Amino acid sequence: MFKTQSVTPAEDERMIPMWSIILASVSFLLVEYYVWVALPEHRNHPSAPLGFRIYFNLSWGFLIAIYSLMVGYVSKDAPRRAMSSRFWILVCFVMPGGIGAVLYFLLRQPMVSRCPACSTQVQGDFHFCPQCNYRLAANCGHCFRTVRTTDRYCTRCGHELAGDHMPARLHVLGE
Repeated sequence: MFKTQSVTPAEDERMIPMWSIILASVSFLLVEYYVWVALPEHRNHPSAPLGFRIYFNLSWGFLIAIYSLMVGYVSKDAPRRAMSSRFWILVCFVMPGGIGAVLYFLLRQPMVSRCPACSTQVQGDFHFCPQCNYRLAANCGHCFRTVRTTDRYCTRCGHELAGDHMPARLHVLGE
């Protein structure tokens, strides 16, 4: 299993690493250099209108920069979800036109956190810890679907939740 990293909400703003920001900036500047300096020296035909050149120059520069930032985000987000960041970065680079990034966002696993009782790694959609049976989320005692702590009846099966005796810590979270 891959080593996971937990990120607090305050750290969530720093999900794009510095190397990705530098790569995006350098990529944008290289596109600018190519279009305005290197390309005009190697042409034997009349140039396109200035507005057309500015539009395509900026759009290609921003596209490459955003793609670099997205690969940086994938490199930080994949370990939080117990996924291989190297594999997904490779997929993002190999699959053309951003298809690799779309695949990552479609196929990524839920966030991984730790059980408060035994510190086992558990996925965000787990209701109980698989090691110690600690109740991680409020759920219906009849159909085991997730419910809000403020609900009186299950929205799926209509079961009365008051009889399930949810732990007091889940009631406190709902208030």
